[in-house]
Amino acid sequence: MSATAVEVLGIDAGGTMTDTFFVRTDGEFVVGKSQSNPDNEALAIVESAHDALALWNLGVEEVFADLVTSVYSGTAMLNRVVQRKGLRVGLIVNRGMEDFHRMGRGIQCYLGYSLEDRLHLNTHRYDAPLVPADCTVGVTERVDGQGDVVIPLREAEVYAAVDKLIKKKVEAIAICLLHAHKNGGHERRVAQICREVLHQRGVDIPVFASTDYYPTRKESHRSNTTIMEAYAAEPSRQTLRRIREQMLALGGKFDLRVMASHGGTISWRAKELARTLVSGPIGGVIGSKYLGEQLGYDNIACSDIGGTSFDMALITKGEFAIQKDPHMARLLVSLPLVAMDSVGAGAGSFVRIDPYSKSIRLGPDSAGYRVGVCWAASGIDTVTVTDCHVILGYLNPDNFLGGQIKLDVERARAAVKEQVADPLGLTVENAAAGVIELLDQSLRGHLRSMINAKGYNPIDFVCFSYGGAGPVHTYGYTQGLGFKDVVIPAWAAGFSAFGCASAEFEYRYDKSVDIAVAPGAGDAVKLASCVTLEQAWRELRDKVIEEFRINGFEAADISLKPGFSMQYLGQLNDLEIDSPLPSVASAADWERLVEAFDDTYARVYASAARSPELGFGITGAIMRGIVGVKKPQVPHEEFSGQIPPAAAVTGSRPFYRGGVWKEAKLYSMEALRAGNRVVGPAVIESPATTLVVPDGWVTELDNHRLFHLREV
Repeated sequence: MSATAVEVLGIDAGGTMTDTFFVRTDGEFVVGKSQSNPDNEALAIVESAHDALALWNLGVEEVFADLVTSVYSGTAMLNRVVQRKGLRVGLIVNRGMEDFHRMGRGIQCYLGYSLEDRLHLNTHRYDAPLVPADCTVGVTERVDGQGDVVIPLREAEVYAAVDKLIKKKVEAIAICLLHAHKNGGHERRVAQICREVLHQRGVDIPVFASTDYYPTRKESHRSNTTIMEAYAAEPSRQTLRRIREQMLALGGKFDLRVMASHGGTISWRAKELARTLVSGPIGGVIGSKYLGEQLGYDNIACSDIGGTSFDMALITKGEFAIQKDPHMARLLVSLPLVAMDSVGAGAGSFVRIDPYSKSIRLGPDSAGYRVGVCWAASGIDTVTVTDCHVILGYLNPDNFLGGQIKLDVERARAAVKEQVADPLGLTVENAAAGVIELLDQSLRGHLRSMINAKGYNPIDFVCFSYGGAGPVHTYGYTQGLGFKDVVIPAWAAGFSAFGCASAEFEYRYDKSVDIAVAPGAGDAVKLASCVTLEQAWRELRDKVIEEFRINGFEAADISLKPGFSMQYLGQLNDLEIDSPLPSVASAADWERLVEAFDDTYARVYASAARSPELGFGITGAIMRGIVGVKKPQVPHEEFSGQIPPAAAVTGSRPFYRGGVWKEAKLYSMEALRAGNRVVGPAVIESPATTLVVPDGWVTELDNHRLFHLREV
């Protein structure tokens, strides 16, 4: 392979745009963009690849033959759950527990609602269950909280249950029995009977036992996750297979990997594909962590604006937090998830006037890939944030997506006048400016709250702003927060795809354990605790190795990293700790685990908050396996002075801000060089994104192709 061969492809298939990110062997990269195609994701990926590789004067076919790997992230599986377009699933539970999935946890009735909506009971609702009542069957058995069998499994009822589900024409069967994470014997026997009966009846459908997929406590979380695996993972695997087949048709010989919820990547063939349910926004956090490691940034506030949402995350001391029991699609699940906060506000968000308060309301629904009224072919007749961008001169109507789409300014003006300006008694410009100001103010509040709620101050963080619409709003939502620095990568539009390309090839498995070591406990108790933890690690280690074996890797190729979740006894929350030891087998080893936890606890909270006198408990075992992959290099250029070259200046355009029209200087983002300084009002344009520098602001491009934006 030559030094300039293209080796890695990162894909971010968002709700509005599909980004591709190609990395050469020498670390150089290029970004492509196209409109997302919900009906055919493979087509959108190929179009985006054409857009990217044209910058290197290369064709898709000649590049795909050399690619070593490709990483995908997207929202297809999540959308399938939200829209209830998954498989018809049958559910086998304990007799007497047939309604618990439909009842759900209380919090699920108001997930996604604002505080003001939560105050009114009539706004609370449950979504339709993934499994209907007539496809849920109970069987008699009982395992207690310690894993002891209280009532043996009545197998005759299982045979009858499978017959009933076959008659209901289910397309998959999920099995979720009480306390199966402590003793999975009954679940495995039920699964065995299911496969036996299905084989006899000539029915070929998958069977999912929670103990083999998600052996964690909290029955509703575990059952939701297993049901999602049955309901949405297999149809999504077919989508990934079609993408893989499209790549094969173009000459690709590589395997397709998918961004997983824990921040690593897994194969599309992975046994537990529900781990990829939320993959899109995670790529940006992984990219921020990787870029921060290269540049020495320890504390980073990640902010990503696309067409549909504003996603935020914190990286502190080089690490991002993991949520143990997150919610996805308004369902609580048992999956490790990169901790993020999301708001339904983006460049495609619809703009409406509240009929009662006569105030502007943004979203939460969005035009998605259809942009807004300004695109005549969109079929959209409701004003979006992008329509306001066009009216105010922020966006070049002739260069949206590099000119692939032509935007109609007058069409946008007419819609804003009718739907927003006239009802509020404003000019079109002031109405559009009010929408942008309201959005920026809202995003600023969300970002500040996210940081402060975790006990931090923005002045200790560098803010990374990315996403296709991020650079347009960066000045607005960071103003006055006091960040150390505000950084916008020149490849901001494809930053999530960049994160996919820089992510580890990593499988992670978790298992709930119950280990309690009281203060003053003897060595025998500590040794027994180590034995329990080591047994869980061994079980998880086998699962990790098996997943990599499916992808052609041997155990010797895998770097195994055990971990655990520990808390002081009596506390509600635990901390996830990387084990300082590869295995544990003595009382001295237990003390090493405790020391690692104490150190982490002091760093996260404070030394004075440590409470070793309470004793220690381990609530979960964790095993991660990593295989090395090729990653992109951070660009490095020589400085060429503060004054941009003449070729970078492309003209000027009227720009509305602060109640007046001003003439903004226009720059080509690709033509700017390291060290160049741009003073507002200015608009820096790229085919994939636009960086707005208003009056009173300045930005400088460093030698890593990162823009640093600040108020002067």
